[in-house]
Amino acid sequence: MTVWSSKLEDDLASLLKDWLKHQGRTQSDLRRSLRATSTRMPALMEVLERDHRLGGMPRVAARLCAIEAEWASSDGEGTAASATRKMANLDPDPFGQLDLLLQEIRDDCAS
Repeated sequence: MTVWSSKLEDDLASLLKDWLKHQGRTQSDLRRSLRATSTRMPALMEVLERDHRLGGMPRVAARLCAIEAEWASSDGEGTAASATRKMANLDPDPFGQLDLLLQEIRDDCAS
């Protein structure tokens, strides 16, 4: 199992920022979904580190995939991402790129 480290945390924070931008979401949206105490990145990371302790990176990736699916199913509520997709007339993939991350993590764990 991958050990939680400051490098892993930095990489994950970078991934989250890119993911949120791609989804048209904010750290506040992620805070609500994670039920974190704050919108600040350290508070978000605290929740993900707890998940990591309980199940490693596969659990973290699965949690983020579930959040992305939740967002995709609730996009009818008028989020910026929903409006952008409607204007572009796109059918969103409910798991985006997180399913690829989950598969890569599973492949690494199997090796």
